[in-house]
Amino acid sequence: MNTTTVVLGIDISKAKFDAALAVGSKFRTKVFANTPTGFAQLSAWLCQHGVRHVHACMEATGSYWEALAIYLADAGHTVSVINPALVKAHGQSLGLRSKTDAVDAKLLADFCREKQPPVWNPPSLTERRLRALVLRHQMLVDMQTQEKNRCESLREDIRDSLDTHLAWLAGELERIEPAIAKLLNDDDNLRGKRDLLDSIPGLGERTIAALLAYGVHGERFPCARQFAAFAGLSPRRYESGSSVHRKPRLSKVGHAFLRRALYMPAMTALYKTAWGKRFRTRLAARGKPPKLIIGAMMRKLAQVAFGVVKSGVPFNPALHRT
Repeated sequence: MNTTTVVLGIDISKAKFDAALAVGSKFRTKVFANTPTGFAQLSAWLCQHGVRHVHACMEATGSYWEALAIYLADAGHTVSVINPALVKAHGQSLGLRSKTDAVDAKLLADFCREKQPPVWNPPSLTERRLRALVLRHQMLVDMQTQEKNRCESLREDIRDSLDTHLAWLAGELERIEPAIAKLLNDDDNLRGKRDLLDSIPGLGERTIAALLAYGVHGERFPCARQFAAFAGLSPRRYESGSSVHRKPRLSKVGHAFLRRALYMPAMTALYKTAWGKRFRTRLAARGKPPKLIIGAMMRKLAQVAFGVVKSGVPFNPALHRT
């Protein structure tokens, strides 16, 4: 078997994933658990078929794909993570009418063989640790907000339980926040990027950590536009002829966590910084509604953050006067 042309389509969900190995014009399929044990069984299954290297292709659906993608990349396989819309369009072009997990896995393998999608670059070990800490911090903040909201209609007989939980959450936040700061300080590469991002008015510590956790640098994305698209901040326009004209909006096909992390910094930049006020005034003068301006600033922040990190030059407000 020519190992340079072996492709593997993977349709993944929370509990399992369907693998379709393309062997000539036929497919060999099998279902595995989406766990470390299932990953090891996948490797053993590939070895049974005499395959030592594959080009694996999977969709970027939620966060279910990340652990398997990292496992395969660390094992030396080539991995591509595809926008689900591209795979859907490919299936429509083939005239597929059925949709099952096994069919989707075969479709991904066929897409990989036909289109030869770009290779996905896995995050570094430090970046993975930072991402885990940042996500855990956000989970704790969400739980803390939920518990504080419950205080408004709380019965007295359960107040002690809620106060105990709030105290525990505060303690965990006090433990994780220094851990994030220490990780950024101890890594020379991340520390330099953090200092560059800190020069952008409107970005705070939490947003900077989130941007670094999700790879705001040239190693994973070739240009700022692709990083903005990764966060789901690309504009989506729907116009055709003279009768179809809908309002533009964010695509939201990307990491919701990054969009969430950039929302409040965008508001701060628009109303508290000189360069953001100029940006808001210019768009408002062109008749743009407030929600569109906020989305545009979120995209602008993502692109500026990418630019200062890739160039190694701190933010220069003189470049944003017009």
